[in-house]
Formats: sequence, C-alpha cells, structure tokens
Amino acid sequence: MNSTGRNASRQELARTEWDRIAASEQFKDLLQIKKLFIVPAFVFFFMYYFALAVLVGYAPKLASARVIGSVTVAYLFALSQFVVGWIIAGLYLLASTRFDALTKDILASFDERQGDK
Repeated sequence: MNSTGRNASRQELARTEWDRIAASEQFKDLLQIKKLFIVPAFVFFFMYYFALAVLVGYAPKLASARVIGSVTVAYLFALSQFVVGWIIAGLYLLASTRFDALTKDILASFDERQGDK
C-alpha cells in the first residue's frame, strides 16, 4: 500500500474514533460544562462592551463628567473594558483546568475501551 493509501486509512480510522468520542455522553457533558462558562461570559462582556455606546448615546453629560483632571467617566469605562477582558480570560484559564481534566478522562476511558477490544 502506498503512503497515500495509508494516510487515507489513518484518516478514516481517526474519523471513526472521533465519531465515537463525539457521540459519548462524557463528551456531550464536557461541551455542556464549557457552554455553562462560555455563553454567560460572552453575554456579559457583549453587554458590558456596548454599555459604553449606550452611556455615551443616552447619558452624554454623565459620560463626559470629569473624574480626575481631564479623564472622563467614558474614558475610564473604556479602559475598564480591558480589565474586564483580562479578568474573563483569567477565569477561563482557571476553568480550562477542569475542562482539560475532563478531556483527559474522556480520552483515557476511550483508550481503555480500545484496549479491551
């Protein structure tokens, strides 16, 4: 068999293995757990991000109020978006350790099943 044929059969085997993993309840649980973090984090940051535009559009006097020297509320709010983005990224890093552990468990249980065959 030439290398092209071997690569095709490896890809087919990998696809079959992936299909079995993706169909497992453990994998579906992992996706659900990830969604429980990602969706609320996205919705929160999306709303937080557009809150600045709403603030400037509907409360321009508040947005232009000076806090320290020439620094306004809108400027501080805009800078706070970087802080919030980093906080969300840090929280995701913490949560990803759990995701990684669950992924390793899924792969280990799949490898055990493969070894039993």
